[in-house]
Amino acid sequence: MTTASKITLIRVVLIPVYMVLMLLGYTIPALIVFIVASLTDFVDGQIARRCNQVSDFGKFLDPLADKLLVIAAMVIFVQWGRMPSWALMVVLTREFAVTGLRLIAVGNGRVIAAGWSGKIKTASTMVGLCVMMAAPSIAPLAAAQELLDCIIVWIIVLTTLISGIEYFCKNWDVFGLKK
Repeated sequence: MTTASKITLIRVVLIPVYMVLMLLGYTIPALIVFIVASLTDFVDGQIARRCNQVSDFGKFLDPLADKLLVIAAMVIFVQWGRMPSWALMVVLTREFAVTGLRLIAVGNGRVIAAGWSGKIKTASTMVGLCVMMAAPSIAPLAAAQELLDCIIVWIIVLTTLISGIEYFCKNWDVFGLKK
C-alpha cells in the first residue's frame, strides 16, 4: 500500500472520531479533527502525484473518503436542525450522478478528471462546514448563526449544482446522446 493511500485511510478512520466528538458536543476538538482530515486530502494527492503513487485503490478511496467526511458533517447538521435535509439531498444526488457519469465514461475507456468548479465546490463546502462548526463558539458568529448557516447552505447548494451541471455539460457525449 502506498503512503498516499495510507494517508487517505487516516482520513477514513478520522470520520467516526469526528462524528463521536460532534455528537458528544465537543465541537472544537471535532473541528480540529475535521480540518486535519480535510488537509489529508491535499497531502495524499500531492504525495500520489509527486512520488508516482497514483493507484487504482487511491483513485477509488480518495473521493469516497472526501464524500464520507462531508456527508458525516452534513448529516449531523441536518440532525441538529442547522441544515435542511433537502440541501443534503442535493449534495448526495450530485455525488451519485457524477459517480455514475464517471463509471459510464470509464466503461467507454475515458477518464473524467475533476474540474475547477468541483474543486471550488469542495473547498467552499469544507470551509463552510468548518465555519458552521466554529460559529457557536465564537461570540460574533454565534449571534448570527442562523443567518450564517443559511448563507453557507446556499453556497454549498449553488456550488454543488454548478459543478454538477458543468460535469454533465462537458461530458454529455458519454451517454451517446446528441446535445
